[in-house]
Amino acid sequence: MWATLDLGYWLCLLLAVPAAGFLVRLFMIQHDCGHGAFFRHRIANDWVGRVIGVVTLTPYDMWRRNHAVHHATSGNLERRGIGDVDTLTVREYLAMSRLRRLRYRLYRHPIVMFGLGPAYLFFLQQRLPVGLMRGGWRPWLSTMGTNATIAALIAGMMWLVGVGPFLLVHLPIMLLAASIGVWLFYVQHQFEDTFWARELGWNRHEAALRGSSHYDLPGILRWFTANIGVHHVHHLCSRVPFYRLPQVLRDWPELGVAGRLTLLDSLRCIRLVLWDETRQRLISFREMRHRRSTIGAGGD
Repeated sequence: MWATLDLGYWLCLLLAVPAAGFLVRLFMIQHDCGHGAFFRHRIANDWVGRVIGVVTLTPYDMWRRNHAVHHATSGNLERRGIGDVDTLTVREYLAMSRLRRLRYRLYRHPIVMFGLGPAYLFFLQQRLPVGLMRGGWRPWLSTMGTNATIAALIAGMMWLVGVGPFLLVHLPIMLLAASIGVWLFYVQHQFEDTFWARELGWNRHEAALRGSSHYDLPGILRWFTANIGVHHVHHLCSRVPFYRLPQVLRDWPELGVAGRLTLLDSLRCIRLVLWDETRQRLISFREMRHRRSTIGAGGD
C-alpha cells in the first residue's frame, strides 16, 4: 500500500480491503488464543495473543477477561453489560425518558454501531481497562504494556515512512477491520430468533445453540474470518479451534441448519434493536410502534 501511494490513493484504498481481511484473521487467532484453543500450552496461547494484540490494538488479558464473561452470560437478561452489544427489552425502552431513548437510538444507528463505534472502541476505549479495577493488576499491566508497544511501533513506522504516509496507509486498514469485527460480533447474537431469558429460564447450552448464529459465509470470507461464523458451535465448546469447526459441521449435519444466516439474511438484522419478551424475538422500532398502536386501537 505504501509503495502505491505515488500511483494514486484509490489503489492504496483498494489494497486496504484484503489488508483489513488479514487483520481480522489475526484477531480471530488472538481470539482462539484467549480461549486456550490455538496451541496446546497456555503460555504459547497467551504470548502469541499478547503479540497479536499490539497489531489489533486489543490488550489481550483485558479482552480475554471480558470475553470470558460474555461466554458465561450470553443471552442472560439479568447479566448484560460486559462484552456484548447493549440490548434493551421493549418494556425497558418504553420506561425510559425521551433523552435516554434518543441515546439508545443513536447507539443503535448503523452509522454509530458500525462506523463511529468501532473506531471509538479500538482507538480509545481499549486504551484503558476502565471498570476492571477489581480484576487485579493483570488487566492494567496488559493494557499499559500493549499501549507502550503500540506507541513505539507507531513512532518507528512514522520515522521510517513519514507521518502522512503511515496514516494514509494504516488508518483505512484499522477502520475497516474494526467495522468488520463489530459487524461479525453483532450478527453472531443480534438476529430475529436469537435467545434471551431471565436468570431462572437461562441455560448455557440453550443460549449457545439458540442465541448464537451460524453465519454461513462464502468460502473466501470464511477464511478471512477464521470460521467465526460457526458461532453456535464455538459457544457450545470454545476449546474447539477455528480450523476444526468445519469438521464439527460435517460430523453433525444438524448443526449446519441451526441458527443459519446467509449474507443477505444478515443485512436484515440491522433493524432489530429491542427484545420482545412476549414474542421471544428481536424486533425493530417500527414493529414496536405498530404493536403499540394495534394494542391501543383494540382497547387492550
